[in-house]
Order: sequence, then C-alpha cells, then structure tokens
Amino acid sequence: MKKTLFTLLLSCMILLSYSQEFVAPLQFQPIARTALKSSAPKAKISSLSLPFFEDFNQKSAFPDASKWLDRQVYINNTMAKNPISIGVATFDALSQYGMPYDSLDPHSIRYADSLSSQVIDLSSYNPNDSLYLSFWYQAAGLGFMPERSDSLMLFFKSNKSTNPWQKIWSTSDTTALDFKQVILSITDTQYLHSNFQFRFINKASIGTNDDVWNLDYILLNAHRNRNDTLLNDMAFGAQPNSFLKEYNAMPYRQYLAGGAQVEDSLYVSIKNNFNNSQTISTLQLNAVHQNTSTSIGSATKSSINFNTLETKTIKLENYKASPSSSDPYEKVIFENKFCFNALSGDSRQTNDTLSVTQVFDNYLAYDDGSAEMSYFLNLFPTLPGKIALEFELPQADTLRGLAIYFGRQVPTASNKYFSIEVYKDIAYGGSSSDHLLYQLDGLQPKYYDTVNHFWIYKFNTPIALEAGTFYIGTTQAALSGSDSLYFGLDRNRIKSNHLYYNVLDVWTPSLIQGAIMLRPLLGQDIVGTNINEVATVMNQELCLWPNPATEVLNIKLLNTKPSAQILDYRIYNLLGQCVQKGNLQNTIQKIQLNSLPSGTYFLHTTSQNKKQMITKFTIQ
Repeated sequence: MKKTLFTLLLSCMILLSYSQEFVAPLQFQPIARTALKSSAPKAKISSLSLPFFEDFNQKSAFPDASKWLDRQVYINNTMAKNPISIGVATFDALSQYGMPYDSLDPHSIRYADSLSSQVIDLSSYNPNDSLYLSFWYQAAGLGFMPERSDSLMLFFKSNKSTNPWQKIWSTSDTTALDFKQVILSITDTQYLHSNFQFRFINKASIGTNDDVWNLDYILLNAHRNRNDTLLNDMAFGAQPNSFLKEYNAMPYRQYLAGGAQVEDSLYVSIKNNFNNSQTISTLQLNAVHQNTSTSIGSATKSSINFNTLETKTIKLENYKASPSSSDPYEKVIFENKFCFNALSGDSRQTNDTLSVTQVFDNYLAYDDGSAEMSYFLNLFPTLPGKIALEFELPQADTLRGLAIYFGRQVPTASNKYFSIEVYKDIAYGGSSSDHLLYQLDGLQPKYYDTVNHFWIYKFNTPIALEAGTFYIGTTQAALSGSDSLYFGLDRNRIKSNHLYYNVLDVWTPSLIQGAIMLRPLLGQDIVGTNINEVATVMNQELCLWPNPATEVLNIKLLNTKPSAQILDYRIYNLLGQCVQKGNLQNTIQKIQLNSLPSGTYFLHTTSQNKKQMITKFTIQ
C-alpha cells in the first residue's frame, strides 16, 4: 500500500512538473547586430525597372541594398516553416540593432519593422498593362504567433504631394501557419509614376518580441492577371537535416572514433513553382573537405517528378567520408553542395543550388547556432531548479568549459546567479542518485553582442571524461532570486532534445521541442569570455596597437628586463579556440593577422618568468 501511494505521489509530482517548462520570445538577435556592424549603410540608387523579384536567397542578414532601403527586417533561413524558397524576411519587434524598439513600454502597439523598396519607375505604364504585385506571408513560423491587435501591412507610394503613402493591404490572420499568397493589381494612375515604391510594415507590441511574420517570394511585373500566381521556378526550400545522427557539431577526433555518427540519408526539400508539372533529371550532392579542397563524397538522384506547386522531400544516400587529420584538435569543415539541373524556362536559377557546411570543432552541439525562442523553468520560490543535457562521447576526452547562449530578459537577469554541474549520471531511469563530477558556483548570465553569441565559462579544473554518457547543466538556487534563466532554444531541432529538468527533486524528460543551446568545450585549453577585468588595451608591461587592427598588430614591451621578455603568444577567438601562436623576441614585435577573420580576440602572452597577461583586441 505504501509503495502504491508513493508511486501515485511521484506520478502527480512529475505531471505537475510538466507545467514548469516554458518558452519565451527572443529579446535580442545578435546575428542582426553583427551584420549591422559589417554591412554597408543604406543607399538610394537609380530607379529600378520591372520585373522586380525577391526571394531573399542571400547570405547577409539584411535586405539586398540594390532592391531595398531599410535594414530592419531579418533575412534568414531558420525562422520560417516550409518557405517557398531558400530565405525569408522576418518582421518582429526587434530593431535593426537586434534589440526591442521600446524596452520600457512592452505593451505599446506601434509600427515596428519596415521594408521599403528602392524607387521603381512605373511612368511608362498605364492601367491596361496589367501590373500585379504578388507575395507570400506566414504568421509565426518558428517564432511567436502575432496577437489579434498585430498586423502585417502593405503601402504604395503615390504621386500626391501630401500623405503619399497609401495603405493597400493588411492582415491580422493568425491562422496563416502555412504560407499564403496575395496578388494585388496596380491600376490607379496615382501609382504609375517614376518614383513609385512599396513598403511592408508590421504593427507589434514593440517591447515584447512575440509578433512574428515571415515574407517570401515577391514579384512585381506587367502583363499578369489575377490567376498569375505561379512563377516558373524550381527552388530549394528548408535546410537539409544534419550530416550527423545526433549532433550538429562535434570535435573531428570524436567523429573519427564514433563509427556510427553519420546519418544514413540526407533529406532536401524542393518546391515546384511552375504552372505545370516538371521533372528534375538529376539531383546531385557533392561534398568537399574545405581544409584540403578535395572531394570526399557524392550522391545522385534521377528523374524526380513534380506536380504543379508540389513540394517534395528528396532522400539522398549520405557519404561516409573520414579524411585523416595530422592534428587531432584541428577544426575541420565539410561543404555539402546540393544542386539540380537547370530546367527550361526557370526564371530564378540561383535557388537551384544549396550549400551547407558541417563543422567539426572543439565543442558538442545539438543546436545549429540559431535561436528562435528562449527556454526557461518556472520555479517554486523555495526549491532549486536544475537542467541537465545528456551527451555521448565515442572516446575519452577533456572537458574544459561550457558555452551558453542566454536569451535576454526584460527586466534584465544580470542579478541572477547559477551554478554549472557536470554529472557522470543523474537519478533517472536505472540510476538512483546523481553522480556529480564537477561544480562551478557563483556565476551570472552574460551576453556577447557578436555572431558567436555564446558566453564561455572556463572550468577551474579540467575534467577527464571517459567514453560514454555524461550530463552537463545548471542549477538555480532556492530563495536566491534566480526565478528563471532564459536559454536559447533552437526550434529547427526535431529529434530528441536530450534535456532533463528538475524542479521538485525529480528528474523529468523535457517535453519542449527544440535544442537548448549549451555546448561542452573539449580538448585543448580555452579562454573564457568572462575576463573583462584583465582585458585592457594597455597595462604596465605591454602595449598593443592599432586596436581595432586590420592586417598587423604591433606589440611593445614597456619593461625590457630579461625576466619580463615575452617568449610566446597565443591568440584565442570568442569560442576559446587557439587560432594563432608564435614567439616574440624583440622589444617591438609585429604579428600578422591576415589569416584571421574580423571579430574580437584575446592575446595571451607568457614571459620568461612565466608571468601571463591577457589583452583583448578587435580585427576589423
């Protein structure tokens, strides 16, 4: 009887704890912030002519400046579900700086993101030329659903001297979970002038990023009709699945030791946007080892038939390449390029090719590096809250630290403290107790405004891990004010999330879809991001310039005593990886930076008397 009662109570506790998992909107978009720093300012160009077409198939996070004036929307291939073609424009409540428009008034509903076309000359057209503008839109996608008071709107610029912008179309249709198409005629002569423009704007709660719209596949052209809803185009859509079975990234030495780490098949999505059935004669996968520029694998699929507007997921046999590496800690990149044969009449062939990279680096990751939401636990005030993420090592390795992407919070979470734990096992399944290997206390959530938006927490002591399972996670103490920490959540992850949480002293498998963005750092020594107290441009013994640097970094020793001479240096990136090293012998030394990309780095120097200094610098 006692055992039955205990089982019942345990079941009730587990059921109750399911309600403790929550997701929240992103309050910061570091990818957009980084792209803003590196992108050219907007510029007004000479007027465009028809046809005007845009499917947002590009690498930049900002709209193509040759077609658009604004930089407020986020161009990406991660926020939409089943896009019409590669890339969409996402409208939300975050500005071009990646921050909420108004963090002080989160419930104020106003105009948010704007997407304005460059000037288009329509002066040579008349109402009989059958001008139509068509586009596809989607509510939410993998972000948060807009509320009824939110909307997506379209404006045309007229030739009127006062109030030239006229609202032509708007929607608050939150049922548009799949992409819907809109086609609008332009017959009013007030729009047929040499300075015509069109503009999309979303209305949102500008302090809370819970109002997401995705826009795709825009076409403005003459000699169309209301039924001209198709464009002769065959295009890749969503990103293919990961090359690896479980991880999206792992160290190359672990990949080589794993044997069964590679997925049996790769799946790509292709959509037929022609107004009739089409056949792709050949779909090809070609893989290249970027480090050596050598071919490492290929696959082919022939005679793929499509009906009008049909989207198909095509299965290709994955390759099993394992090129040797002289350095077990080397960063290795495979480039997987998918392409299909050009079809007769295909009006947009740039989206006939899709390239993705498979990165092998010093970390394990289930996520793809992009967060679409935040994940948090709603804790009981008097109880701690824990999460634990399960990992599997094919061979023994050294755990050096943890990279965490925190979702920003309003109000800020800067006063919240947490601990990092490493477990050999947790009290779930066949284990009766937690087997703790390491704990690091007194930590605070931090944010770094770069595309490498993970904060690096370096462990005081390296952890030797055996091959097999281990867990890494965090604890928020009871009665500490740490009510909830927001972690980045990658919604593109569709497999098991390997996450467990504990809010009632019971470990429970997570029910949230997606990958929480915690990455164990393995292998060689790393540099943590939380070293601002020593990251100065100049100290009593060392001076470096220019900062920011471009191709050369000058280092001057201010103390020339032999014991203070610097013997060697190492440069670390924000992921804690050593990307360059060398020796210093003279009082003034030049370090060539040509091989390093733009970003923030840490210079670690060691003197003859073993004194170490760390200095932060930037490469433009």
